[in-house]
Amino acid sequence: MIAGAEAGLLHLTGERGGPPVRPGLGLTDMTTGLFTHGAILAALYAREKTGRGQKVDASLFETQIALLTNVALAWLNLGQEAERWGTQHPSVVPYDAFKTKDLYFVCGATNDKQFATLCQLLGVESLAQDERFKTNIDRVRNRDELFPLLNGQFATKSTDEWIEAFEGSGMPYAPINTMEKVFSHPQTKARNMVKNIDFSPAKSGNINLLGAPPSSFGIMGETDRYTGSAVKFSETQPTIRRRPPLLGEHSEEILKEIGLSDEEVRSLRENGVI
Repeated sequence: MIAGAEAGLLHLTGERGGPPVRPGLGLTDMTTGLFTHGAILAALYAREKTGRGQKVDASLFETQIALLTNVALAWLNLGQEAERWGTQHPSVVPYDAFKTKDLYFVCGATNDKQFATLCQLLGVESLAQDERFKTNIDRVRNRDELFPLLNGQFATKSTDEWIEAFEGSGMPYAPINTMEKVFSHPQTKARNMVKNIDFSPAKSGNINLLGAPPSSFGIMGETDRYTGSAVKFSETQPTIRRRPPLLGEHSEEILKEIGLSDEEVRSLRENGVI
């Protein structure tokens, strides 16, 4: 959160007119790892070409600045300060998360034709002809008048009912899924994003694992089935090669690798250091 605050992320995150909000995940932390992962691969490739290795230097602060992308460019080139928009979009209206009878439903109308389709699906066709909302420019200008009208319509049905109504419409839409719905999603299963492995410390004797960057996995053998990685490979699919380590499981091995003697390691263990 500290790096996200100093490098602008928290200035962007939150509801319109509301206070800053910490994202629900450590996005800056994880993205720094992903940037570093790509940088390591690039450095290895450069070494193959030049024969010289190099230091790779990454930080949370620089990563978050790099992630500002279009918001940063608007400030650097136009002097346009960023705002918090919640789930709305600064220049496309409507584009939001709407409360249904039970959950939330995300959809947008990225052009005037889609807005007319949205109005038809919601049963408020007259809004498409309303002078306040005829074009996207009009809707951006009058968003505070439009959204209460749309919110009222979305609240009349459940999320599943709206999914059924929007199916085949050509509109961009999706439910905001709970974790239960995410991990029962057919695409999650089809892409093997979860793997159950043996893990004796667990009460059940096994544990479910998610995917990780490919560098965290071994190379798949002929009898293995790829799992978890967000990126799939045609020839060398990643697979989980070992269980999570237990607390202190590799302490002695690591300490000896960095030069401590058997006696020094034994002393550390006797004194409760490891």
